[in-house]
Amino acid sequence: MSEPLLAVIGGSGLYDLPGLTDTRWVAVDTPWGAPSDEIFLGRLGNARLAFLPRHGRGHRIPPSEVNYRANIAALKSLGATDVLSLSAVGGLRADLPPGTFVIVDQYIDRTFAREKSFFGTGMVAHVSMAHPVCPRLGDHVQAALAGQGVPHVRGGTYVVMEGPQFSTLAESQLYRSWNASVIGMTNMPEAKLAREAELCYCSVSMVTDFDCWHPGHDAVTVDSVIRVLLGNAQTARTLVAGLAGTIAADAQAAACSCRRALDQALITAPEARDPAVVDRLRFVAGRVLGAGA
Repeated sequence: MSEPLLAVIGGSGLYDLPGLTDTRWVAVDTPWGAPSDEIFLGRLGNARLAFLPRHGRGHRIPPSEVNYRANIAALKSLGATDVLSLSAVGGLRADLPPGTFVIVDQYIDRTFAREKSFFGTGMVAHVSMAHPVCPRLGDHVQAALAGQGVPHVRGGTYVVMEGPQFSTLAESQLYRSWNASVIGMTNMPEAKLAREAELCYCSVSMVTDFDCWHPGHDAVTVDSVIRVLLGNAQTARTLVAGLAGTIAADAQAAACSCRRALDQALITAPEARDPAVVDRLRFVAGRVLGAGA
C-alpha cells in the first residue's frame, strides 16, 4: 500500500498549520478539468497532507459551480487515501447550537445542477451509498475532537441544498420534519465522487447558525456566519494536526471497504465499454480498470 495521504477539503487558513514542512502549491489538470485551485502539499512530522480550498482562495466559486469531479480526481491523482471534508452548515436542531462540530453519517441530496458521477455513457457503474462516509475515519475524527474538548456530535443527517440562497422558512421547517441535523451546500456530489474514487471520506460540519427556523435566528446573514466560522478555524486546524499522525499510523486503513468500493459496481460488459471513456476513468478507477497502454 502506498504511503497514506490525508487530503483536507475546506476553507482558507488550514494550510498555515504550524510545523508544516516541505510545502508547495501544485497545479493539477484532470480529464474533468481543473480543480477549484492549486493543491497545497506538505508534511507534518511523518504525515503527508494535502489541502484544497473548495471555493478557491478568496472564496471565488459558488457551490453550484465547484468542479467537484476535478477536485476529487486531482486529489486521487496525487495519492490521496483519506479525505476530510470541512463545511460550514446551518443547524436544524436546537441541541446543535453554533460552534458545534457534527460528524455527519448520512445525507439527503437535494442538489440538481451538478455533475454527480465520473461514470456515464460508455462505462456505467453503481456504487453503494447506503453508508456514505467512512466509519474508520469517523472514529479518528471523534477521538481527536473529544481529546480537544470540542463540542461535537457523532452522527447526523446533512441536507445538501443547491443554493446559493439560504432556505425559506417553509423549507427549513420541512427539513426539520425529516429529522435532519444540519443543512449546507457542498457535500454532494463530493461524497458520491469520493466513493467512486475509492477514497475514505469523512465530513465534519461546523454549525455557524440555526438556519431560519429558529425564532431568534430568522434571518441568516453572511456576517453572522463568518463570525462563527472564524472562531471555528483554529479548532479545525488543531483537528487536522491531530488527525495527520493518526491516519499515517493506522494499520487498518488498507483493509477499509471504502478502498474497494468499485469491486461490485461496474455493470457495463467489457466488450461494450467505450475505450475512450475507460481511458479517462483510469484516472480515478485504475485499480479495477487496469493501467492501460
